[in-house]
Formats: sequence, structure tokens, C-alpha cells
Amino acid sequence: MLPGSKSLTNRALILAALGRDPVTLTGALFSVDTRLMAAALRKLGCTVDSDAENSTLRVSGQENLFKSEEPISLFVGLAGTAARFLTAFCAAAPRGVYLIDGVTQMRHRPMAELINALRALGADVRCTKQEGFFPLEVHARGLQGGQINLDASASSQLLSALLMVAPLAAAPIDIQLVDPVRWTFVELTRRIMGEFGYQMPPAAAGLFKLSPGAYHPAKTYAIEPDATAASYWQMLPHVVGGNLTFPGLRAPGVGLQGDAAFVEVLQRVKSRLARTLLEENFHEISDTFLTLAAIAPLLDGPTRITGIAHTRAQETDRVAGMAIELRRLGQHVVEANDSLNITPRPLRTGQTISTYGDHRFAMSFAILGCHDLKGDGTPWLSIKEPSVCTKTFPNFFELLDTVRGKSSAA
Repeated sequence: MLPGSKSLTNRALILAALGRDPVTLTGALFSVDTRLMAAALRKLGCTVDSDAENSTLRVSGQENLFKSEEPISLFVGLAGTAARFLTAFCAAAPRGVYLIDGVTQMRHRPMAELINALRALGADVRCTKQEGFFPLEVHARGLQGGQINLDASASSQLLSALLMVAPLAAAPIDIQLVDPVRWTFVELTRRIMGEFGYQMPPAAAGLFKLSPGAYHPAKTYAIEPDATAASYWQMLPHVVGGNLTFPGLRAPGVGLQGDAAFVEVLQRVKSRLARTLLEENFHEISDTFLTLAAIAPLLDGPTRITGIAHTRAQETDRVAGMAIELRRLGQHVVEANDSLNITPRPLRTGQTISTYGDHRFAMSFAILGCHDLKGDGTPWLSIKEPSVCTKTFPNFFELLDTVRGKSSAA
């Protein structure tokens, strides 16, 4: 069974906290990132009841938010959604002092555009070490509104964070994008805001116009299964044969998640003529590019992956890391700022893949490792620190073992 979407779970937690009435989130993801978000909301005064066995979170007690007279410290780990969303959430608070920090890697991830945008809207956000990065100290006094320019090309989360808290401002907010952004996640944010009761029109020429308003969600909100996590399992039959079904996973354009479009990439992988170049632009669904890159050695022609420059500033430099690991396996890789060209070569056995603290490396190469390279079912590939999957898919390897066991039994 696929876990709930991390992107939707953390957005839903923030939006539920921004409302007034209790909200129950069903199908929620229980992972490191979502636990960090829930823990932060509790420290801020909200009640978040967890039922991991039934994948349910209940948010209530919103009237108790932001009441502390003492500074509150929030830890966001390496969770980009928690980091960006909570920074904006605290900046929009009417009062209080909030100290926000993460792990060392989080202190290198892009924050400057969000910080400067919040300051332009009247917030007092202080960088206590290096300007533009964590750790932060937010002296909340609400948002005043106004017009800002925003470069969210480094991460669409910078824009999503602003969009979700903009209805709390004292006056309308206009956000003009100055560089391209990953629209799939922006549209996801706009649509889930609508499902929580705040209707925002689509942007015209990159201009978002938001008026003061309120969230009025239904008592229950269902989280979709994670489309990004689905990409590994959608690739698995291509590697080992057989078929898998995905109950509850919505088709591209039907659900909220842009990464559902990975199935279209997979269709092109299957229909490509032998030895011809497969070229895919992953700008809009870049969290799934590692899924294709990791199994590129099994394809009978070269693969070119583009639109991935911004992934160099995610949990790790995903472009460089993927190039290193594929070369470790004997592949010919040409790395550029925004692309990888992968030409299959015979795979080397006995290698250990580094994960760089990044869950997507572990899961992507796990699918490659399912390939019966020796022809006798014996392992040929090791993965260092598989526990990094707890960030978004805590039982990934247990589920993979279960699927393998059922397949062997069949």
C-alpha cells in the first residue's frame, strides 16, 4: 500500500492549523518530515492527534496558537516543506518570537527569496548566522500586505509558503514571479487551498493576487497516495516483469499531484525503439528523475535527462550524486548543470551505493538492485543507510521484500 503524499500531508497540516475548526486528515503520511511538521504545530499551541495505525491526523485547538510569552524553538531537520511553510506560518502570526533551525544540510538550502519576501510584507525575520539561510529568528507581528517580486526558481516551496499564509495578511498581496517555477507544485498548492475553503484564481502572466480571507475546510480531508513514491513501484515491473496495481492513485490531471505524470515517462520508455536516444525533461516532475536515471543502465540505448538544475539544492546535489553512483556502477555519464547523459555499460557487481542522506537515492537504486543481474536471484548491489527512507516512506524496504516474496510464491 502506498503511503500518503508528503507534499499534501504537510500542506494540509498547515492549512488545517490556519482554520478555526477541527479537521481530520485521512490517508496521511507518517514519516520524518510530517512528524516534524506535526511536532512544530504542537509546540506552537495547536493540538495534533496522531493515529499512525489508521494513517489519521486530527488538527484542533487552533485558538491556542501563538499564545506563548516565551520564545519557541522549532526544529525542521532536513524537511524543505516544514522549513519553508513554518517560516511563513510564524511570520504571519500576530505575536511571538520563533527560533527555527534544521540540520547542517538544511542550513545550505535556499531561503533568501522567502525571507526577503516576508520582510517586504512587513515581517521581522532575522538570520542569526548567515544572511539568507537558517537558523532564523522570527519576531512575529503579522503581515501587512503589498506587492512583491519573487524568484522561486530554486524551489516552488518558497512560493507555496507565501501563498498559503497570504490570506492572513491585513491587506491584499500581489506576488509577481520573475523567473520560471515548477508549476505542478504551485498548482497543487492553489488547488488544496481551494479544497480548504480559500479560492484563489490561477496566476495571469505570473502574477498571483490574493485578498485577505479565511480557510473553512470540511471536517475530514482525504490525502492522496504519494505519486512520487509510486514512481518506484511503477518502474519495478519494467525491471523484473509482472504487474502492480495502485489503489487510490489518481491519473495525471485528475489528482492534485503533478508527479502522477511519471506514468507517461514510463510509457515512452516502453515504446522507445531499440538503441535510440530517450530524452526526458523532468523540470515539472523532478522528484522522479532519479527513478529513471537509476535504471538507465538496463535500457538498450542512451538516456538524456534535462530540467534538473534546481535539484542540486535539494536534500543533496542530486545531479552530481546520481552521476557519481552511476559511474561507480560502470556507466558512462556526462554531467552538465541541468542534465545527465547516461550511456549503458556492463554493470559492476559488488558495489555499495551512497545515499547522501537522501531518501530518493535509496529507493531508486533499490529498484535497480531488483534486477537479476547474475541470473540466479542473488544480490549484487548494496545500499548504504537505507534508513533514509524514513523521510517519506518508512516501510519501503519491508514492502519491497513483501512484494518480492509474493512474486516468488506466485
